[in-house]
Amino acid sequence: MPDSWRGDNVEQIRKRVLEQLDMTREHEEEEVLAVIDEEICRAARERVIPLNWRKELRMQVFHSLRKLDVLQELLNEDDITEIMVNGADHIFYEKKGEILSWDKCFSSREKLEDIIQQMVGNHNRMVNEAEPIADTRLADGSRVNVVLPPVALEGPVISIRKFPEHPILMEQMTESGSISRECAEFLKKLVEAGYNIFISGGTGSGKTTFLNALSEFIPKSERVITIEDSAELQIQGIANLVRLETRTAGAEGTLAITVRDLIRTALRMRPNRIIVGEIRGGECLDMLQAMNTGHDGSLSTGHANSCQDMISRMETMVLMGMELPLTAIRAQIAAGVDILVHLGRLRDRSRRVLSIVEVAGVEQGNIILNPLYEFVEMGEKNGKITGSWQKKGELIHQGKLYRAGMEGTGAGL
Repeated sequence: MPDSWRGDNVEQIRKRVLEQLDMTREHEEEEVLAVIDEEICRAARERVIPLNWRKELRMQVFHSLRKLDVLQELLNEDDITEIMVNGADHIFYEKKGEILSWDKCFSSREKLEDIIQQMVGNHNRMVNEAEPIADTRLADGSRVNVVLPPVALEGPVISIRKFPEHPILMEQMTESGSISRECAEFLKKLVEAGYNIFISGGTGSGKTTFLNALSEFIPKSERVITIEDSAELQIQGIANLVRLETRTAGAEGTLAITVRDLIRTALRMRPNRIIVGEIRGGECLDMLQAMNTGHDGSLSTGHANSCQDMISRMETMVLMGMELPLTAIRAQIAAGVDILVHLGRLRDRSRRVLSIVEVAGVEQGNIILNPLYEFVEMGEKNGKITGSWQKKGELIHQGKLYRAGMEGTGAGL
């Protein structure tokens, strides 16, 4: 269907459908589609509409009424992982690691703004000129970030990170080459034994996906509390699971509830483990204190370019929460975090576990890292990077393994 024909006709039919519907009650999807079909037939009597256009026109009108307008088609495609809206006229998406431009757009800026309000309103969030930035999620769990003018100079901006309908398991990761079976089995035992694990990586490296995969190894009898800005985690098989989500301050006077607030509250809820979706600021101190007060096996993620860089970022984030001597901060990190797992996205757009490192302790005021596994590139084949995970050292602190009844004397266990 040509762009020149699509926009105006979709809007005209949409308005006619709205006139036909009784807006004082809820309508079933079949009822709405029946009215749309009637209006398309009416439009076809006025102007010829080829049959192959009618199906597309039908779904576009329906999506504009009941879904997320032109974005719905992209959301329905499983292969698309990211959707980027730069104003009403420019939409991009990521598919199989490649960013592409879409040939469709919103009929108007007003329509785009309506969709934004629909997104944030469904989860009691608010975004306007006074508060032009908001994070929320869609019904399918996709993460949404919205930025409005005057902060966004070219019009409203939406960034949507999609997640698979079913979480990716560690078995699938080993089959796809994201991690070796030896490394996966090693991490499985560490999670079962209650090692505190921190996952680092850049944007789009797969931190949340990997955290989900690790969580499948948590013993099913434990009580787990998850804490997130926007709920994304898909923890499976845990019956005693509590999911908490932050809240922004509302215009009606409701106070903001931060990650720090939720971590402190979680400590009073008798958790075995606490999982924080991502650490970004002063809440790093609260997370470390939780790890140091009997909540073994806690998990979290953070943005960093390497394991060493993650340690430096954690030091900075703790200082954002409280002024403490650097030696005290490093002691907290070394006592709280047992293992760092660093993920990366390689030049062939594949996501890999690049290194697994043990936080060995503090010597002369510096945190000592003990490399356990590292991904080593061997070359390229058919455009794909080849390599293997090489064992670099032995696990030093094995006390939790022994207390969990697991025997082993090295990284491979």
